[in-house]
Amino acid sequence: MTATTPTTTTPATTTAPSDPARLRAAADFVREQHTATLLPQLLPGLDGVETRALVDHCRFAHAALLVFPPDLPALHAQLAACGLTLDPATPPAPSVVVRDRLAARHRLDAAALDVRILRPPVPGPCGRNRMVEVFVLTVGADAAAGGLAALAARERAEEHEAHVAFEVERPDPLVLHGVRAILAHRGARPDGGGYNPHEDGTVFYFTAPSEAKTWYRRIELYVPGDHRDVLAGHLRGDDQAAQPAAPTSPAETLLRQLTGAWTTQALATFAHLGIPDAMSTETPVAAGPLARRTGTDPESLTRLLRYLAMLGIVTETPDGHRLTPAGALLRSDTPGSLRPLALLYGGPFYESFAALGHTVRTGRTAFDHHFGAHHFDHFARRPDLADLFDRSMAASSRMFAPLAAHPVIAAAAGAASPATVVDIAGGNGELLAHLLPAHPRLHGVLLERPHVIEAARRTLAAARCADRCVFLAGDFGDVPPDGDVYVLSRVLHDWDDDRCREILRHCARAMPPEADLLIVERLLPTDGSPSLAVSWDLHMMCNVGGRERTAAHYAELLADAGLTLQSHSPLPLDAHVLHARGAGASVGDIARGS
Repeated sequence: MTATTPTTTTPATTTAPSDPARLRAAADFVREQHTATLLPQLLPGLDGVETRALVDHCRFAHAALLVFPPDLPALHAQLAACGLTLDPATPPAPSVVVRDRLAARHRLDAAALDVRILRPPVPGPCGRNRMVEVFVLTVGADAAAGGLAALAARERAEEHEAHVAFEVERPDPLVLHGVRAILAHRGARPDGGGYNPHEDGTVFYFTAPSEAKTWYRRIELYVPGDHRDVLAGHLRGDDQAAQPAAPTSPAETLLRQLTGAWTTQALATFAHLGIPDAMSTETPVAAGPLARRTGTDPESLTRLLRYLAMLGIVTETPDGHRLTPAGALLRSDTPGSLRPLALLYGGPFYESFAALGHTVRTGRTAFDHHFGAHHFDHFARRPDLADLFDRSMAASSRMFAPLAAHPVIAAAAGAASPATVVDIAGGNGELLAHLLPAHPRLHGVLLERPHVIEAARRTLAAARCADRCVFLAGDFGDVPPDGDVYVLSRVLHDWDDDRCREILRHCARAMPPEADLLIVERLLPTDGSPSLAVSWDLHMMCNVGGRERTAAHYAELLADAGLTLQSHSPLPLDAHVLHARGAGASVGDIARGS
């Protein structure tokens, strides 16, 4: 076991939150975060290549805190109150690393501190379990005599052990060196670590840079296995990865950003030529055979693959190249494939973005200027593009996965009589295809343009729930009455505020007084933090004439339509679901649906 170096502390001067409040905050944080969006908050300045490299090799695993219950039964009661449960058959494991850090900070005998680890699971936004890592030092009735009460108060106030953790998947020395080098390059400083023989895992702690945009100030890399050789240099701070790299020059930063169009076209070309379909994540393939399979030039293909390797789309091996998990999303047969998005963003939307200057000068959409028609009308006249657009919308359907568990949907599914979900402008039916199979008593109504209805029928039929869905051809003025839950998914961001008010008024007129409205959109951040919503806002401005909005902006639009925003919660891919009800809904109704 390698111990950490002491950390200087100062006496606590404020009252710290209680352990139950701290546990609840940690659990909420773990439920909401995504690896790709959390990393830039912790490490401001990450560029796209660095973010892809980290996301390819790390996943957000847990948030951690140190608590001081009087005994373990009291802690289990606190966890249960926060919705956190544990398998009673799994005993808490000893925490050697935190025990030694505590002993060093407070100049105590480590053998006298019995620090344990509990890891209650928390469902993440993508359906993958994460954890709240709870370090436990019990303080009984004799705590004051032993000095543990003062220690507990100080640790609660200063939160030395609070951190967010990323597990390094498939670690090898090169990957571990690269991940740590990126953290150091972006200002994270080594802050101890250790090897836990009870779990055969090595942890590397870092202090986040001062510019970090989350209150967690420490980052853990958890690496399965014994990596004490690498850890020794990390603790000394004398190996290359632990030394902050020279800051990137402004010219280099700008050059990387200016080549973004090359990245879009490289990905679109890779997808369009069907190259990912001729590759796998398991078996490398050499450029020669791959070129023959795909009808491409071997030398040009090799150079494209080299660029895509830099982006983390493929991995180069001595035997050729294989797809990374990100690259596999460009295969046509991958569930949730992003290939349609690559073709759309590298095709018509790429062309129209070249006229962004027209939009900035005039306030009118570049797509209309370039193609001579609004993108909905243009795509309607081109069945191939209409199909591509609908498939691209379906490609982002992973954001729908948590909706089946939303309290509004769960309440409707549990109602005494079968409830109906009305999906307004529901595209090819992907959202209802998530909800109806999860709740066999729910019924659906899908309102869409006539040329999309058949695709929706096929989607719901494939999900074996078309018999519980009514397909209604129409526009926003045709929102049907008598639904229980109405859904607007990625609709409002297509339109300006006046059109949004009109759409919401159509919904309000159709909704019974006790009905709920769920709105799925990306929300603009109010604190300047990185978000896909900022990029999509520029896309909406250039290509559609709509915009992304803050939660407060949506609340104003809803109020103008006679609706009240009740809450909003995060979804995958930087999306949110907003819950609204009629302004006159009763307190009991709101409580049922919130």
